[in-house]
Amino acid sequence: MIGCYRFSVKFKYFQLLLIAWLVLEKLLKTLKRTIILEGWTSSIGREALREIEEAYREMLDVMIDYALEHRASQSTLHRIFYNRFREEYPWLPTRIIKGCYRDAIRRARSFKKKKRKGETEKDKPEIRSITITYSDSQDWRLREGYVEVRTHRGWNRIGYRNNKQLHRYLYNNWKPSSELKLKLSSGKILVYLTLIKEFEISYNPNNAVAVDINENNVTLAVFVGRKLHEIYRVETNIGRIVIAYSERRRKIAENRSTRDRIARKALRKLREGERKEDIIYKTAGIIEEIARKYSATVVVGNAHRGKDRMASKASKKNLRHRIHQWCASKLVETLNNKPLYVVEESEAY
Repeated sequence: MIGCYRFSVKFKYFQLLLIAWLVLEKLLKTLKRTIILEGWTSSIGREALREIEEAYREMLDVMIDYALEHRASQSTLHRIFYNRFREEYPWLPTRIIKGCYRDAIRRARSFKKKKRKGETEKDKPEIRSITITYSDSQDWRLREGYVEVRTHRGWNRIGYRNNKQLHRYLYNNWKPSSELKLKLSSGKILVYLTLIKEFEISYNPNNAVAVDINENNVTLAVFVGRKLHEIYRVETNIGRIVIAYSERRRKIAENRSTRDRIARKALRKLREGERKEDIIYKTAGIIEEIARKYSATVVVGNAHRGKDRMASKASKKNLRHRIHQWCASKLVETLNNKPLYVVEESEAY
């Protein structure tokens, strides 16, 4: 449970609110949501997807090597590899080759970022799993109860179970994006469907909600007409949750290997991530409600930069663990995925 406490600052704000509605500014913000559908298909369709997956893996491996060595962009990969792979795999739908460009560039950029931070000592990223990317909606169709994708053996129908979340988004005018991803996993086909919707956000540049994220609470300062109106404090207790779960994991793994069956079963029962995620979403909901009430801009600190700086200065392992489990960047990411005008500013000085 989280607690929210309000501290009022008295002044005549009703007149300011009336004036605020006259100076609203608007902007368009496109939000994305990804739905994962568990699907199935016939043995012929599954065999066709397996053949595409094998070709996709070979192309991806070559493209990643080239992108890392030459710092190539997506257009460069198209110029170098498109005709080559069209000749090598004439049966492969062309837009799967184009989807492979995007996948290769994303993996190469992610690997370079980890390399700069010293999080990996490998020379190239390891391709553990393949997610087939269809880059254009001309090669796939969303229907009621199934998804159709183009393969070298014709259109392949992938059925999926009833998904209330998908229907809720479609009912609220969310539209499928042009990209679709498929992953073959232990008898199932995972369909990654991205939905997009454009929101018109109205905000008053004179109103703001300043968000200060701490280890066990989030403090909100509401400014109306450039004057402090009220202060809220949301008690999250995430810091205490991190310490408690860290101690429980230590006791479970004490004098035994984490690969032990009993230890693995006990560790699976821990729900630290789910508890923290639930608190983050509820906190973001409180901030959204306050920001919408005053048509305010949400101002947050640059959580990614501050988190890395604090972790690098921490001398103790336990403190570094608490900083990495802080969830500040997750809260900022959640706010960015809401129909709000969010501004990230450096907290220095």
